[in-house]
Order: sequence, then structure tokens, then C-alpha cells
Amino acid sequence: MRESLCMKRLFDLVLCIFAASVLVVPCAMVAILVRVTSPGPVLYWSDRVGRRNRIFKMPKFRSMRVGTPAVATHLLTDPNSHLTPIGGLLRKSSLDELPQLWSIIKGDMSFVGPRPALFNQHDLIALRTQCGVDALVPGLTGWAQINGRDELPIPQKVALDHEYAQRQSLGLDVKILFLTAWKVIMRSDVTH
Repeated sequence: MRESLCMKRLFDLVLCIFAASVLVVPCAMVAILVRVTSPGPVLYWSDRVGRRNRIFKMPKFRSMRVGTPAVATHLLTDPNSHLTPIGGLLRKSSLDELPQLWSIIKGDMSFVGPRPALFNQHDLIALRTQCGVDALVPGLTGWAQINGRDELPIPQKVALDHEYAQRQSLGLDVKILFLTAWKVIMRSDVTH
């Protein structure tokens, strides 16, 4: 188990260095676009639940207007009214997720794992803890992400997270990364 965790961490770091070198220019361009299209900071630092339910700050390119409530997007009455002028594009293309490479470098996240819950998603946190999913490092993408994302009811999402925990391997991680890239490119299931 310890050896597989070390391999996963090494895989994350190598992939992160490669991704950062390839994405430095697109990240700079997105940062400039966020800055010039709406007032407020370029990054939004969200309180998220990490491994063993520890809270950490997760960065995203800001796609919502300053002052938007810190709740899951599907809980907002009219999510589109809170988007910045380029917020919809950032979310559909998943470009808003790129700053999370920082969280992967820090070790707060992995490339693959359950998506980190918001600090106030108590029902999701409790169910994940009950199923032992809280032992996993949260991911940029995950098994639940490629099988329905936010459209899934919480029990089904946690069941998929638990399935990932049981089947976890480098091969499965590579498959999930490939399928995530495919869905982003095809713009399939990528609404937040």
C-alpha cells in the first residue's frame, strides 16, 4: 500500500511538471482574460475537504462574480447569472481547473481521486467518511467525474468513489485521465 502511494505521488509530480511546462502560456492567457473581463482576483481560493477530512485551499481561475455564495453550483438559484463574461467558457473547457496543479504539487490533491468536496457539503463528507473514501487524496478528476460528474446523486457519486478506492491502480488512473481528456475535448459531461 505504501509503495503504491509513493508511485502515485511520483506519477503526479512527473505529470505535473510536464503539464505545467506545456500549460504555462495558456494559464497566463487565461489569467489575463479573467483579469480584464471582470473585477476581482484572477484566482478563487476555495475551502475544500482533503484526505482525512482536512480542509485545504484549492485554487481555480475565477469563473464566478465576486460575492457569489460558496455553495455547489447546482445549489445556486440561477448559476448563469453569477458567471463572469468568460466564466461559462472556462467551465465548459475546464480551463478554470488548471491552477489545481499547484494543489497537486503541494500534495493536497492528486491527478486522480474523488473530487474534493466543498467545506459545507456535509452530506457528501459524511457519506464519504462512512465508506472510507476520506482516506483517499482528492483528485483533479476521478471515476465519478467520468461517470456523470455533478449530475450524479450524492450516494451514487460516493459509490463510484468507493469503487475507485477498491480498484485503485496506475492503469486505472491512466484510463481515467485519458477518458477525462476525451470528455473535455468532446465537451461531453463537462458542465459544473
